[in-house]
Amino acid sequence: MDKLKYFVPSFVFIALAILLWRGLYLDTRTLPSMLIDKPLPTFTLAKVEGEPVSNSDLPDEIFLLNVWGSYCLPCLIEHPTFMRLSEEGEIPVVGINYKDQNELAKDWLDTNGNPFSFSIEDLDGRFGIDLGVYGAPETYLVDAEGVIRYRHVSVLDETVWNQEFLPAIAELEARSN
Repeated sequence: MDKLKYFVPSFVFIALAILLWRGLYLDTRTLPSMLIDKPLPTFTLAKVEGEPVSNSDLPDEIFLLNVWGSYCLPCLIEHPTFMRLSEEGEIPVVGINYKDQNELAKDWLDTNGNPFSFSIEDLDGRFGIDLGVYGAPETYLVDAEGVIRYRHVSVLDETVWNQEFLPAIAELEARSN
């Protein structure tokens, strides 16, 4: 028994060292989503502008669902990409203003431009919780039937758009033809 009390701390140390070493090689941008290939959660909320909005108001084509906030500095980095997509009519973009103050959100859109078809106001974050949101920014690719097909955590810039979203959209379009 005396020898065992000397080996237990060594075993615990080795196990902990292996666990921490493995953690160094995990991809922190790859966060699992339980909603991939499942319909968007049902919601009835308000738009940032105040009108009611629900699932029935979502586009009936492939679209992006972007989680943003006026407090979110990375959202400013991805904003030009969403503005371009909106201006060129490449794909509809719906926003989720996540845990933000309504007046700050309106001011942010007025100042920076509004790329969204509309933006859902998620003041208490419950819709975000239903989606599995970790924080802003996050972007979901949703098909014409309202099913989540892809999720990107972090900034969606032109590189991410070209390397991740365009191939995913092409695959969705090929499946529907």
